[in-house]
Amino acid sequence: MNIAEIMKQAGQMQAKMADVQQALEAVLVTGQAGGGLVKVTMTGKFTVRMIAIDPSLLKADEKEILEDLILTALADAKSKAEAVAAEQMKAITAGLPLPPGMKLPF
Repeated sequence: MNIAEIMKQAGQMQAKMADVQQALEAVLVTGQAGGGLVKVTMTGKFTVRMIAIDPSLLKADEKEILEDLILTALADAKSKAEAVAAEQMKAITAGLPLPPGMKLPF
């Protein structure tokens, strides 16, 4: 593969990346903790859109438990968003001669 072909593919990939960035903003994933007592919904670009907390957790003596559940739900949602983004990027970079281990920003 010559340099001109690689540059052409890189240009095409850049255009596709812009499309993926826009699509990831529209993707919503939901992470949860405590068997669904705490749910966090975020976009594929990690913007938190909603946090839902079951009323049974709204007790003063359960503050630390609630905080832990929120952190766990956020981590779960982030993990799901990263998986969606990685899948999108995999489709874009298919066939490109990238060095092993090279990650592209998303």
